Amino acid sequence: QVLLVESGGGLVQPGGSLRLSCAASRSIFSIYTGGWYRQAPGKQRELVAGITTGGTTNYADSVKGRFTISRDNAKNTLYLQMNSLKPEDTAVYYCRAHDGLITNYWGQGTQVTVSS
Repeated sequence: QVLLVESGGGLVQPGGSLRLSCAASRSIFSIYTGGWYRQAPGKQRELVAGITTGGTTNYADSVKGRFTISRDNAKNTLYLQMNSLKPEDTAVYYCRAHDGLITNYWGQGTQVTVSS
């Protein structure tokens, strides 16, 4: 079993930045696809950004150019750098590690609130 723990969420003003971290209990982001998802109240969970084992990244259209996903395999950590934050980015953010088949791990989530 793998434990994923997110951190870095909080309250930020519009236009501000946050960096989310997802620490894994063992080395998994070099063998599984990593992803950040978010869920706003009353909405479905959606993919924000993903990174494959080969380093290919993809982003939701709503965050392209503002968010950057990265990982540090030596630290077993996945990151999400979020810049130019907007109120509509407010949500609980979750990290995920999966192989697209059977293996699927989720973190507990971290709250991001963008408000003045």
